[in-house]
Amino acid sequence: MAYTFLHLDDRSGLAASFELMRVLRPHLACTEAYTAQLLRQTGQGYRLLAVRDGETTVGLAGYRELENLLYGRFIYVDDLVISPDLQRSGLGAQLLEAVRSEACRRGCQHLVLDTGLHMPLAQRFYFRQGLLARGMHFTQGLNDGSAA
Repeated sequence: MAYTFLHLDDRSGLAASFELMRVLRPHLACTEAYTAQLLRQTGQGYRLLAVRDGETTVGLAGYRELENLLYGRFIYVDDLVISPDLQRSGLGAQLLEAVRSEACRRGCQHLVLDTGLHMPLAQRFYFRQGLLARGMHFTQGLNDGSAA
């Protein structure tokens, strides 16, 4: 099956990605708030790469280029989701490879992402794609003091 890979950068394209992104981020409740946040993130360098099968979005990868003392210039993958009926089809690997290629094109030294400790299937997928666990991600909610 031939898929189309394209970056979403306008309000309507971003809004159309909402339902698929909710597969990964079920806490998202409102298309308008989601779209407004993605537009803000886009202003901060975030890009949303979509995979389309005809007019249907079947995969999304949200990423941004960053730089720090640990990795140098790198691509950080914020979001990676494939339509549930296409998981284990190889599409996730194709989407991650598209982001990896973009990182190489930009001269980045690393591809970095986080995944939940409660997601062993995602962890196995990332290992198969050549990503290695190099640490733990710690977080603390600042409004109520709880870890998120």
